[in-house]
Amino acid sequence: MLESVLELHEATSELSGRSHLGVRLLIADDSIVSRHLLEAMVRKWGYDPVVAADGLEAWKILQSDNPPRIAILDWVMPGLTGPEVCKKVREKFRSDSTYIYLILLSSKGERDDLIEGMESGADDYVIKPPDQHELKVRLRSGTRIIDLQTELVAAREALRDQATRDALTRLWNRGAIIEQLQRDLARGERENTPVGIVLADLDRFKSINDTHGHLAGDAVLREFARRMTANIRTYDAIGRYGGEEFLIVLPGCDKECAIIQAERMREILAAEPMSLGDSSLLVTGSFGVTAWRPGTHPHIEHLVRTADNALYTAKRQGRNR
Repeated sequence: MLESVLELHEATSELSGRSHLGVRLLIADDSIVSRHLLEAMVRKWGYDPVVAADGLEAWKILQSDNPPRIAILDWVMPGLTGPEVCKKVREKFRSDSTYIYLILLSSKGERDDLIEGMESGADDYVIKPPDQHELKVRLRSGTRIIDLQTELVAAREALRDQATRDALTRLWNRGAIIEQLQRDLARGERENTPVGIVLADLDRFKSINDTHGHLAGDAVLREFARRMTANIRTYDAIGRYGGEEFLIVLPGCDKECAIIQAERMREILAAEPMSLGDSSLLVTGSFGVTAWRPGTHPHIEHLVRTADNALYTAKRQGRNR
């Protein structure tokens, strides 16, 4: 038996390739000989194998933060069978962006067995002992599907980013920051905690565009976004509300807390000039503050209007306040 294993191990070197290098692959089989054979095969083909000796260990690995994207599961294993592991994987990752390609390995070759295996959630089915050429081709198909799914997820995230981010500053756009405010207000109602709202507007921004050009104006907006993002809490949110106006949402902040936060932002903005190529420019901003308090109706339009009125009061009283 061992000689046959070694001969097949050597034969796999003729099929070796590096196109799948780095793809983690789970091998779950209670037979140590079968595990070592499969591990030698897939390693020669460029996969990064992870092994499990029973169904429970396989299920634990597949629940990890970074699970293997392909799994070869023996049908009959202690703890959990291969089909039982398939069912658990499909239930857990039903609405998740992570897809795991599942191959069942079994000595059962009847039509009813194939149907049962595929209905459990398996993607493919291989008869034991596996033919190395057949297994390699099936793994290649699984890898293509995983790659395609990864590309689809990346495309979806890119579209989502385009739909929710301001192209210039990379902050949330108007629609996204209003949605974030809605979520924080709803959470505040549930948890009985206030929410601070700040509207910020860059002072005399039109004159920056007129004097230094629109590219300079864009640079100022990006630098403002960078400074504000670097100096808010991780759970705060900031978005470009329109033009040179920005909306900042401060969960857990009452009015006094929001005023302190807004004043700190104002000081950070005015602390040092912004670099505009060969020159520099001191840019200031005016801030309007309000807060929603528990026990009152969280009317978004009213809250934003209140902050906007406070902002224009700051403008009328001399800006940079």
